[in-house]
Amino acid sequence: MDTSSRIVSLLPSATEMLFALGLGDQVVAVSHACDYPKEVQHKPRATFSRIDSSQSSAAIDVAVHHQLSTGKPLYEIDVPLLAQLQFDLIITQSQCEVCAVQYTDVVAAIDQLDRTKQTSILTLHPHSLEEVFEDLIQIGQICGIKQYAESKVKDYRRRVATIVESLHQLREEDRPRTAMIEWIDPLMLAGNWMPELLRLAGGRGPSLDTVEKSLVTTWNAISEFNPQIMVLCPCGFDLPRTCREARELGQRPDFLSLQAVCAGFVYAVDGNAYFNRSGPRLVESLEILAHLLHPQKIGPPRLPAPTETAWRKIY
Repeated sequence: MDTSSRIVSLLPSATEMLFALGLGDQVVAVSHACDYPKEVQHKPRATFSRIDSSQSSAAIDVAVHHQLSTGKPLYEIDVPLLAQLQFDLIITQSQCEVCAVQYTDVVAAIDQLDRTKQTSILTLHPHSLEEVFEDLIQIGQICGIKQYAESKVKDYRRRVATIVESLHQLREEDRPRTAMIEWIDPLMLAGNWMPELLRLAGGRGPSLDTVEKSLVTTWNAISEFNPQIMVLCPCGFDLPRTCREARELGQRPDFLSLQAVCAGFVYAVDGNAYFNRSGPRLVESLEILAHLLHPQKIGPPRLPAPTETAWRKIY
């Protein structure tokens, strides 16, 4: 496969990788959730969601569990649309059934179209920042631009190293206890690559921060940890939506008594653009987090959008 490949990206992070590698013109369709960069706005949508994301966090959680318990998919592939397109590569994931279409559904769709021999399927399932970089290089290799992909990754690694070097002399007690909240109702601690980002950014997570996937927890457990800093980064929510979801926390005495709240170090962030999407902007997510945790050492990052759209101090 080479730089003339025609690509269907069923994963927002993969779409960002493709555009970061200069392959945007070869993308013939994207998922319903692909929203960055702005050039994807007019690409055909090859998937759709069965979940109404305008509902509250609690209602979304109930709907998701209902779909899964009845064996129904959360997302579906628009097979008739794919039938109209010419493509030879599909990029999907096998990491989270809540995040995007499942790999088995992709295989079934290709089989239904009788294009198994003509179509390659690349499956991404990163659990760390380094694995995200490896995915970038793998996409570059498949599309015939491995050397360029390696140069991009070299720059990303340099930016990560800059953060690590700036914070390498931190003592353990100087690493603030930090709770990264990936869902508010039910309460979930962020997993996957997020604990790694937190450590690189000079923070300390709860003792449960080694789990691979995000973990349902309780406010009692959060109170025992008593974070000095709290970062609200609900998966799939932009900054205004996160701020709206966070309003109900003001009704909880156990939340209001946390050290982070009392000291005024609760941040809402755009978890849809940053943190939860395993693409190139994880590097910017690290830079944001390091600045929030250590503003005296790490200045605000340079972002493609104004910083006030990326995070906001609340409470």
